[in-house]
Amino acid sequence: MSATIKLSSPATHEFWEIPVLYEDADLLALDKPSGLLTSPDAAEPDRPSLTKLLHTAIERGAPWAKEGNRAYLMPAHRADAETSGVLLLAKSKPVLVTLVNWFSAEKPGDQHLALVQGTPPEDKFTVDAKMIRHPLRLGFMRVDSQRGKRSRTVFEVREKFAGYTLLQCEALTRRLHQIRVHLRYLGLSAVGDMAYGGRPLLLSSLKRDYRLKPNHIERPLMARAAIHAEVLTLPHPVTGETVTITAPWPKDLTVAVKYLRRYAVGSGPIPEGGGDSLSPT
Repeated sequence: MSATIKLSSPATHEFWEIPVLYEDADLLALDKPSGLLTSPDAAEPDRPSLTKLLHTAIERGAPWAKEGNRAYLMPAHRADAETSGVLLLAKSKPVLVTLVNWFSAEKPGDQHLALVQGTPPEDKFTVDAKMIRHPLRLGFMRVDSQRGKRSRTVFEVREKFAGYTLLQCEALTRRLHQIRVHLRYLGLSAVGDMAYGGRPLLLSSLKRDYRLKPNHIERPLMARAAIHAEVLTLPHPVTGETVTITAPWPKDLTVAVKYLRRYAVGSGPIPEGGGDSLSPT
């Protein structure tokens, strides 16, 4: 069977070749690229989404769709557009129902990485902060202790740098933008997450003797929200056996951490200007 799923959007002239991370008769796990919506968004109706692209390709009889019982594919959980990594799809409606019920329960198994600006006060901690849709900013979320829905994330430090931290994040509930909003609530922000107070990571901010060539513009090491769905562990919806799916780090995260290890060794202060574009409450 095909090890990649090839998708294209004639409207935007974009093309994706998405790696298959896991597949059997009931499940398909893809390594979702950053920037691609999981499902259509009412706020951006013309923006391509993975679900719509998959269904369009299946309808027109794409070669990959004819392989491995891929006539029905539906995402079993939500993933932010900027988040890369593991995305699980069901190959039938009964399997989808089972998976949705599992993802709706507060269970560990959904492990993300987040590269953040700042240093948390503890190496392991839990955030219980109810969330609600932002009343003024369409498509955004915020913390609201009175009207919000229960939202819980467990964070653990994986690696510290001067002014930055690589965190492991387990979202026990799965609200829209949950990890990003809970980071903002802590006074931290995912690198590159402009919507919730983050800033792009520039090599010039790390390397003291950085020199930009004349007439060149510096490209960020990390320009999008630095969150990656690294590992998903769950019981198989049919057999009950434990399934673990892992997505390799994307190139931008790999490069960002490479340069942080080289030029930002050790702990340090929170970078100036981080996290003041959107109030957490």
